[in-house]
Amino acid sequence: MQGLMMNTQLTISSILRHADRNFPGREIVSVTSDNPQHRYTIADCCRRSRQLANALDKLGLKQGDRVATLAWNDYRHLEAYYAIGGAGYVCHTINPRLFPEQIVFIINHAEDQWILTDPLFLPLLEKIADSTPGVQGYIVLTDEANMPQTTLRNAVSYEAFIADSGTDYDWPELDEQCAVGLCYTSGTTGDPKGVLYSHRSSVLHAYASVAPDTLNLSNRDCVLPVVPLFHVNAWGVPYAALMVGAKLVLPGPKMGDGEALYHLMDAEAVSIALGVPTVWLSLLQYTEKAGKRLDKLERTVIGGAAVPESMIREFSDKHQVVAQQGWGMTEMSPLGTVNSLKDGMEKLSADEIVAIRTKQGRGIYGVEMRIVDDEGKELPWDGETFGALQVRGAWICSGYFKLDGADSHVTDGWFDTGDVATIDPEGFMAITDRTKDVIKSGGEWISSIEIENAAVGHPGVAEAAVIGVPHPKWTERPLLIVVRGDDSDLSRDEMLEWFEGRIAKWWLPDDVVFVDEIPHTATGKIKKIDLRKQFADYRLPG
Repeated sequence: MQGLMMNTQLTISSILRHADRNFPGREIVSVTSDNPQHRYTIADCCRRSRQLANALDKLGLKQGDRVATLAWNDYRHLEAYYAIGGAGYVCHTINPRLFPEQIVFIINHAEDQWILTDPLFLPLLEKIADSTPGVQGYIVLTDEANMPQTTLRNAVSYEAFIADSGTDYDWPELDEQCAVGLCYTSGTTGDPKGVLYSHRSSVLHAYASVAPDTLNLSNRDCVLPVVPLFHVNAWGVPYAALMVGAKLVLPGPKMGDGEALYHLMDAEAVSIALGVPTVWLSLLQYTEKAGKRLDKLERTVIGGAAVPESMIREFSDKHQVVAQQGWGMTEMSPLGTVNSLKDGMEKLSADEIVAIRTKQGRGIYGVEMRIVDDEGKELPWDGETFGALQVRGAWICSGYFKLDGADSHVTDGWFDTGDVATIDPEGFMAITDRTKDVIKSGGEWISSIEIENAAVGHPGVAEAAVIGVPHPKWTERPLLIVVRGDDSDLSRDEMLEWFEGRIAKWWLPDDVVFVDEIPHTATGKIKKIDLRKQFADYRLPG
């Protein structure tokens, strides 16, 4: 027997209709290339999204055709999110930090028809235009007065493109399983892979993200997503914020500028901000030098890389801001866990709470987690046993775009994340390494991430990375690679002494090497494959 309930499709256009009806006056503030502080309402966003959808329909696109964006976080990019997907096309967000060769690959692989681009990326697109012949034209996210000269074919300013289109639009009744978005992984070990999101997965992800134990978003919040719209859907904020009518502040090209972020937060009374650790390091450095406090910010959700204990303490002790870790992947839409305390944990000591906060967090309903050994046997949630982390759920990919099942990373219905983790009895998961980066010494696993987090807690360390290097007795031992902070003369012995009482003695790095910089991926993660190549001939002392 089936239930007698309406079969309403979960589509992102339904979020836009809901926001337009219930929160029309809520503000969206943007920094753009042609306006340092653009301000309008959700009603304006909905109206202009309908205009853009009408304009896109005139191009003769078919349902499922890919329309790309190469842009910062601003209001026009937000409109593109809703108009492209809502009209039945696929919004392909391109990360401008990828290498040009990777951008060429993903444009051609996705078969993008048109590209919406920030003016700042025109030189990049001009250089690769001959290598992307399938692109029919370019919509430049600016107005006619600020439209730059370009050699790109069929280039038009965004405002001119939508100007003659009506503000009424009947969003098509799409099947919720239709594709709505496409995002490619950074491709550190081969060509980037495309993750194809559906309307259903995106709406369910937004539902889950607004929950109290996840991002805890409401109409009373002001949200600043520093995490980019061009990467993993800005952690779902474009959909979640309009779902609940939260005020949005979009930092545009200023997303890495600590001073600019501080002034945006202060002026707009931002209550929650989301970004990667390197962004918050820049913000905290500015507040320290300028003698400022984050008086209005209540919490920040940090993901993309492990968050050092020192950053959690600085947010809490100096600014009374709760720093919550989150974890996920492009393949997971991306949220998988968020670190929120369970009932009673608020009574723990400050040090005990910080110890919990250093973990990546608890699973969200809709994402199942498990850790397994090399044979695929499930391992216990005891907080000590390391295992390969696997996930499954409604917003987790079942395969990659235009690749066969052999490349799906899915086995028996579980997606292999490539992470090594522990899960404690309370359900808090802690990433200890990537499968390809884990150090196996004497048959035991050593967590490079925990050593790195301990290292960056030293005031003389700007950044640290750990890799395994060959050892004649133990197979592998950890090598610590350090970038000193400004004016720091930190020595090898001082660095090693710092670890006493902070990590297990047998985890202590066998050596420390100081470098000027550490290589990173396009998404800001440490590129350990390059470090292993750089130190391929390295020999440990003795």
